[in-house]
Amino acid sequence: MLVKSAFRSLIGNGLKTWLTVFVLSFTFVLIIFMQALLDGWSRQAVTDAVKWEIAGGQYWNNNYDPYDPFSIDSSAAVLPIKLQAEFDNHQVEPILIAQGTLYPDGRMQRVLLKGIRPDQQLLALPTADLIVDSEDIPILLGTNMARQTALKEGDIVTLRWRDANGTFEAVDVRVAGIFKTSVPTVDMGQIWLPLDKLQRMMMLPNASTIIVKAAELNADSIPGSTFKDTKELTKQTMALVEAKSGGMVIFYVIFMLLAMIAIFDTQTLSIFRRQREIGTFVALGMTQRQVVSLFTLEGTMNAVLAIILGAIWGTPLFLLWANTGIALPMDTAAMGVAMADVMYPLVTVRLVLTTIFLILTITAIVSYLPARKIAKMNPTDAIRGKVN
Repeated sequence: MLVKSAFRSLIGNGLKTWLTVFVLSFTFVLIIFMQALLDGWSRQAVTDAVKWEIAGGQYWNNNYDPYDPFSIDSSAAVLPIKLQAEFDNHQVEPILIAQGTLYPDGRMQRVLLKGIRPDQQLLALPTADLIVDSEDIPILLGTNMARQTALKEGDIVTLRWRDANGTFEAVDVRVAGIFKTSVPTVDMGQIWLPLDKLQRMMMLPNASTIIVKAAELNADSIPGSTFKDTKELTKQTMALVEAKSGGMVIFYVIFMLLAMIAIFDTQTLSIFRRQREIGTFVALGMTQRQVVSLFTLEGTMNAVLAIILGAIWGTPLFLLWANTGIALPMDTAAMGVAMADVMYPLVTVRLVLTTIFLILTITAIVSYLPARKIAKMNPTDAIRGKVN
């Protein structure tokens, strides 16, 4: 009976009810969408990082610190004999890192030189382009690096570096390929060369700075190296996502406040205008607690209708985005953010249920607050319409 009465009264409010329901449904869909977008971003960022850079994890030389350029010259070491069999089977891929300078069109561009085997199979890098029948040293560039240097495939540019003995050398290299990736750490400020050629250039035979391993290979202890798993190597990206998620809470609160204020005002006005009805309910035998429950339930039904309405117009949108994604209007990788050109929101059952519970709970609390006044009413005065 309480449910039927609450629903009948709610529908009787007409346009006011549906405006409130629409605002609340918009908030419901917005919360799911924004959180799903962040979840999709985190999943996609980790997936792309594993695909392009991490594979099953990396062994870092103990002297290597990517944030300390002075550590790069002293962080190369010979491939451990323990990994020789895995190296021959392409289960590990050593990468040698060095510092150099490019001179495109007479300009000076500091770069990281990264040597990798052209026939590697662990990473998505198109290293097969480094297999060329030419005396020129081939290099690979990411699209953002190519844009910065104004280089295109087939261009020749001067590269200068300092070898292990401290001698500066220079040579002309040819752009053998340009690849597109959403992982800035394999693109921005970097060029890729064949491992054997970079080892000869640096006078560091059989040396590497980091070693990428296959996912199926166990992470054994390697003397002089520290193993970094996927979680550790992507923690900065995840920290960025969490920071963005915290910022989105402000928008959630703003939209929730708009909807809750509408519900609070509606309930307050409804109780003021329906004082005689409330007194009649009490005179007919309903306890004041039951009447409070009736008005609380009536306000909470705004959320129920909003969830139903949000599901009606929000589900087709989420299905569309799941298939086509959401194209971003800018190249975020150029700003150093690991984000693909097309984002796919990740909607989970847990996210939907959590949002439903949140909206129902807050709506019930906001609906109960003005309904508490009913408990202080005198039934006789309420029927006579003299309650202040």
